[in-house]
Amino acid sequence: MFKKAAKSSLNGFFERPCLITVTVETTELRLPSRIETVAAAAAAVAEFVNRSGVSDDAAFGIDMAVREAVTNAVVHGNSQDEGKVVDIVLKSSPDAVEISVQDQGPGFNPNEVPDPTVDENILKTSGRGIFFMRSFMDEVDWFLPPEGGTTVRMLKRR
Repeated sequence: MFKKAAKSSLNGFFERPCLITVTVETTELRLPSRIETVAAAAAAVAEFVNRSGVSDDAAFGIDMAVREAVTNAVVHGNSQDEGKVVDIVLKSSPDAVEISVQDQGPGFNPNEVPDPTVDENILKTSGRGIFFMRSFMDEVDWFLPPEGGTTVRMLKRR
């Protein structure tokens, strides 16, 4: 928590310093690379988002994006290797909720994933995860950290 005294001259309303409180909550999860991790991560994120005061519509989108990101980390990144983990970092601030999901796989280029909305892919039963993440979140970025793996960072503004 960060507290800062501030002085305002809003038409003389504040004649003495007022207290501004900004709170940031961070939760870190380390989960095994198995498919059950998707439900565990979704439950933890739902609890976190609920504490953060996010609207129901935003919470639904965050849930969908997290399920897709964790599924990709477990299945594609870590190839369901239980010797590898999925790290999830949840941050809530007054302005946004930020979620990062990191796998320990070889990495990939999200721009090389086929567009699921083009005619030849529209009837395929998979390949929509990145599309959903981008649709439900305000920002989605991928990083290849020096220690390996892939990190997807997703931001939902309030």
